[in-house]
Amino acid sequence: MKILFVMDRRLNAGSIQAIASYVRAGDKLGHTIALYGTPEPTFSNVRFSTDLGTFDYVVFIIEFGLSWMSGLRMPRILTAVPREHRVVVDADGMYNQVICVDGYDRNHRNERERSRWVAHCDSLTDKILQPTLHPREPKVVGLPFYGYDPESQLGIVHRTRKRFDIVHLAHNWWRWRQVSECLLPAFERIRSQLDGICFVGSWWDTAPAGAQEQHLETAFGTDRERFRQLRIQVKPPVPYTEVIRAMSEGRVNIMTQRPLFRYLKLFTSKYFEIFSADTIPLVLLDPNHAELVYGPAGRELALHEEIGAKLLDVLEHPTIYHELVQEVRHHLAEHHSYQVRVHELVTALRQNGGLN
Repeated sequence: MKILFVMDRRLNAGSIQAIASYVRAGDKLGHTIALYGTPEPTFSNVRFSTDLGTFDYVVFIIEFGLSWMSGLRMPRILTAVPREHRVVVDADGMYNQVICVDGYDRNHRNERERSRWVAHCDSLTDKILQPTLHPREPKVVGLPFYGYDPESQLGIVHRTRKRFDIVHLAHNWWRWRQVSECLLPAFERIRSQLDGICFVGSWWDTAPAGAQEQHLETAFGTDRERFRQLRIQVKPPVPYTEVIRAMSEGRVNIMTQRPLFRYLKLFTSKYFEIFSADTIPLVLLDPNHAELVYGPAGRELALHEEIGAKLLDVLEHPTIYHELVQEVRHHLAEHHSYQVRVHELVTALRQNGGLN
């Protein structure tokens, strides 16, 4: 099968790492997978194409809103590709009812915004995929979509000495409440026993311009003084090709997830990238969900209570936790590799359009 992804490609955010992995896995399985557009040197491991007529399906990955689509030649795409061969991957859980988690994180501000978003997706296709095992809308098909790439570990230098005890790599987008209420108090209790903490990503030390005008101050909340007191180093975001290497600078990596995504149990690239790094991953997820994704060993790597004590235990007994990480990697290679994901996507598309 030939599949063409269409998305807003960004060097240090979103699903670009997943697309590169789909291209490699597709080649191994005899499928041709590409990203719509012309080749760019910064995305050297991604195949590009604008030859719509040679692809069986076009898959729109919608994240970061809808505005980026205005720059596409949409009439050409919609004319060249029949509706039944167009699919949307709703990466952000927008194709749902209006959801607000704990009065904090939300998918839409109001019903009018939701209706506009849903109508746009419905104009593209009759099939909506979401990266979850638990879709909430009858029309939505659950498909994990993101996966684990064992080959991404190749070339990572394994070091016994690390620059930091703890690394957290993510953008500060609807994460501040979880970080400030769960992680920072734990850091405060054990800071004297930690060698270094580093947050890698955008907006940890300042909100972006225009956040107040867009009523998004809460989404980018931060406290520079608290970071200073805890001696947390902040580093800028890295390109997707450097994410695993940057994670590997820490003895421990912590994965957080914005509340809306946790509520909807949405998979993201970070679920799996963190297990490709030379580190001990700890995930701020419900233990039952962690076990569902990562297997039995995943429960032991879930941060859910007594976070400070857990961090110290991991740092004091790395051999035990490295063995757990290896168990998870074996589980991911079997159940969540990108070759598995390609099979799942191809199956879902064939069910949609009837191609053999």
